[in-house]
Amino acid sequence: MSLTDEDLQAIARLLKPIQSDMQEVKGRMENVEQRMKTIENDIREVKSCIENVENNVQNVERHLTGVELALENETNHNIQLLAENHMNLIDKLNQSIKVADKTLMYEVQLSSVKFRIDSLEKEMAKVKKDMAL
Repeated sequence: MSLTDEDLQAIARLLKPIQSDMQEVKGRMENVEQRMKTIENDIREVKSCIENVENNVQNVERHLTGVELALENETNHNIQLLAENHMNLIDKLNQSIKVADKTLMYEVQLSSVKFRIDSLEKEMAKVKKDMAL
């Protein structure tokens, strides 16, 4: 079975549309490959960004831990000291109020005694005046 020129030309004509279709498929595949490369580059960029975000989060966590430790060790201790000193100040204030109340009471009593002395002096002066007459 040998093929004639006409057979070969007929086969060539039949293969022409298939060849053009294959060229189109090849072009599309190259386009897909380019898109895939672009997607791979984009994925690399996203991975890089995610790594940066993870590093930033780790830095923030370390900083936050430092702040928490400072709060716990320094600030809370200082607040406790202030509260203790505040209680001492309140006790001293209460004591000074008691002293002030006593002082006020003594001033009232002294004023009463002065009034009584003035009254007695006036009476004594009157008695001396009456005796002198």
